[in-house]
Amino acid sequence: MSQHPAISPGRSAVVTGAASGIGLAAAKAFASAGMNVWLADLPGERLEAARAAVAALAAVEVRAVPTDVSDRAAMEALAAASAKAGPPAVVMLNAGIEAGGTLFSEAEVWERILGVNLWGVVNGIHAFAPGMIAGGKPGAVVVTGSKQGITTPPGNTPYNVSKAGVKAVTEALAHDLRGRESCRVSAHLLIPGFVYTGLTKARGVAEKPAGAWTPEETVAFLLERLALGDFYILCPDGETTRAQDAKRIAWAAGDLVENRPALSRWHPDFAEAFKRHMEG
Repeated sequence: MSQHPAISPGRSAVVTGAASGIGLAAAKAFASAGMNVWLADLPGERLEAARAAVAALAAVEVRAVPTDVSDRAAMEALAAASAKAGPPAVVMLNAGIEAGGTLFSEAEVWERILGVNLWGVVNGIHAFAPGMIAGGKPGAVVVTGSKQGITTPPGNTPYNVSKAGVKAVTEALAHDLRGRESCRVSAHLLIPGFVYTGLTKARGVAEKPAGAWTPEETVAFLLERLALGDFYILCPDGETTRAQDAKRIAWAAGDLVENRPALSRWHPDFAEAFKRHMEG
């Protein structure tokens, strides 16, 4: 299988949220491709176990760096450490939490979710992208978004807001990079489907549902679409097809275009119209 030009043996990849789930699966994939890997996550046994699991796959350098992505200084320190042998080729800004927030959650809940999910991405872009651009080599910044940041379903509002912001900032990064003369760094927004990760387990789902993808399946799809140059890497899963996602996203955009009530997909007066839209 062809690869994005940044995924090259001997170069390095940095992954945040790398102790489990999609981040760990990505770190393993980069190591298996011959890349040196830097794993960033909160300190603890999970991070060290992840480092050992990645290091067992290939004869590459694997480092685990305890990092709070919401802390700009911590992200700058991670960027500086990983750039000693040259800027990383791949930076995957994947760290994310849900934390059970609602519209009227306390400020601390909002701040924690936005700090990790949105500021973690902004901090990562500011810390890593300038060096990658100046390095003049092929590079890729991959940011993990969410379908909830596009269709913004009711409930879990802080998470939705954070991921909507992630989409906007990653789009801005892609626009900036393509406008720079001779820039060889690209940006990509990973939009996972239903994936069985630690976030899923935290909702009380003890075993992988039949319709969920594994993190490894999600990363395999990511690598395939990276090679093709996709910006929006919209993942299907065992329950939802790409066509169904497209219709849901189009309906969400239609609320504004057609001046329907906010979140009309969940409005009882539009239930039949939405059903016809999905079946049409």
